[in-house]
Amino acid sequence: MTDGTARERHDMVAGRQMELPEDRYARELAFLAGYDEGPRPPGWRLTPRAVVLFVCGSDGAELSGPAGQRLVVSRKFVGDRQLVERCVVTLAGERGLLLVGEPGTAKSMLSELLAAAVCGTSALTVQGTAGTTEDQLRYGWNYAMLLAKGPSRAALVPSPVLTAMTRGAVARIEEVTRCLPEVQDSLVSLLSERRISVPELAGLDGADGADGTVHAVPGFTLIATANLRDRGVSEMSAALKRRFNFEKVGPIDDLAAETDLVRRQAASALARSGAAFSVDDTVLEALVTVFRELRSGRSAEGWEVERPSTVMSTAEAVQVATSMGIGAAYLADGRDVVRTLPGHLLGTVRKDDPADHARLLGYWDGPVRRRAESGAGLWRTLWELRDDLG
Repeated sequence: MTDGTARERHDMVAGRQMELPEDRYARELAFLAGYDEGPRPPGWRLTPRAVVLFVCGSDGAELSGPAGQRLVVSRKFVGDRQLVERCVVTLAGERGLLLVGEPGTAKSMLSELLAAAVCGTSALTVQGTAGTTEDQLRYGWNYAMLLAKGPSRAALVPSPVLTAMTRGAVARIEEVTRCLPEVQDSLVSLLSERRISVPELAGLDGADGADGTVHAVPGFTLIATANLRDRGVSEMSAALKRRFNFEKVGPIDDLAAETDLVRRQAASALARSGAAFSVDDTVLEALVTVFRELRSGRSAEGWEVERPSTVMSTAEAVQVATSMGIGAAYLADGRDVVRTLPGHLLGTVRKDDPADHARLLGYWDGPVRRRAESGAGLWRTLWELRDDLG
């Protein structure tokens, strides 16, 4: 990608709150397309090895590309590299990929990164809800044109899935288990037969085949995500499950890696608002430690902790860190930023069950108090703030 093209792309996305990964990492994607010239599955922009490299990063190593280009590929997904490799193998085999796990474990982010690397776009997406209809997964009509001129390809409104089929691209379905069972079932034949029948176009000039069938071209596949713990989900049928490879995306294992991720994402959120992220690393590590211990039900010392019903995910930790950073940037009044931590934690913990308030107090009376008594300065400050929890 030339500097002029990069500037044009930057200008194009400058007004967005959130950039698509294909825009945010356009330079890396362009570099990797030339860096690895090995075999690629049909329709793929990058080789499978380059897709894994794009998602997992080069571990700080500077890579040498064509024409003397050099680039460090950033790590975007903090998780098991073997998980990413299995996902890439699934997509290379043109099989459906289902990413499952608790909310906030970066399933959506991983699906976006994979789609952007494989086909150049992550935007062919359907958001699954109880109101999602079969048309949103297959096709609809421009009814004004349909009434005026009758069925035609011009009057057809393709779904993101149908568009991906005709392009040989990756379609994404977020929260597939929130779709009603009859809507989910429309995916069964699509994933097995790789075609969609449009009976209204049968026999018409310009239809894809005399029977009006739209066939998937090589490269088409589908990535779905599911929060199986959430309320209001619809159980997937056995037939649909068989058409997906399941991969579970779990919490980040390493404290340092999770803390670094929270810091980077919170700093990025603050940068979008024109402020610098000024939360001390020690405070940030304490925040992530609280989330990890409430999530696992056990402290680093091995003490039992009563787990709240709320999912204490990394994504929620990022939100708390961002809120603390915004307060420090815009509402600075001389207070230590750590004093805002209990209030933000309480707002997160009691989202689902009022009884979780008592569980958070129990955590304060357990690990926080014990660490304060052992002389840990930051934890002593947090213990003194217990009354802020109400």
